[in-house]
Amino acid sequence: MAAAWPICLGYFPVGLALGVLANQAGLPWWAVALMSILVFAGSAQFICVVLLASGATIWSIVTTTLVVNLRHALMSSALAIYLQKTNRWFLTFFAYGITDESFALNMARFCSGDWDRWRALVVNQLANAVWIFSTVLGTLVGQFIPKGAFGIDYALPGMFICLLVFQLQSRFFILTGILAAFISILWYLLIPGDSYIIGASISAATLSFLIKRYVRRKQ
Repeated sequence: MAAAWPICLGYFPVGLALGVLANQAGLPWWAVALMSILVFAGSAQFICVVLLASGATIWSIVTTTLVVNLRHALMSSALAIYLQKTNRWFLTFFAYGITDESFALNMARFCSGDWDRWRALVVNQLANAVWIFSTVLGTLVGQFIPKGAFGIDYALPGMFICLLVFQLQSRFFILTGILAAFISILWYLLIPGDSYIIGASISAATLSFLIKRYVRRKQ
């Protein structure tokens, strides 16, 4: 719980913002509660709310959120190294709670060697509980907040900018960020749709890895 509270502190205002936007898009509180319980993915939920408000089709919403959430497969595979010989029920419950923030925290703690799967599970599920509560609360109070007030639309980009800054720990991380920005812009301009998100992420990470391996061989 001591490790999870910074994530919960960050989730609360972002969850409130999502709830407010969902209310303004016409979603009732119980629908937001079900979305947070069944999906539990901030970026996908923000995208879903925006697409619903714009009148997008169900299949376009499903496809877009699927592509955005494909990164969870990569995060889960990285954490799987530390969860070997664990039963499937635990893995199912654990995988349900993986997010960008809990992944970053648990990976750092697992790498330091003073962490175990039960502590990691508490981090995941405590963050989940705060997220569900904050999104529902945001929906209930959203009816009293004017549309576009308090910079609520900026909540999700602001959160990911903070996550990016904390990841810039070496020149290769900075290079990966620059490559991802350049590729995503180029991809967006040349290829229609939302594939630039996952495409730029995979391409930038792959190029940075190849460059890093090449530099190490030269040293």
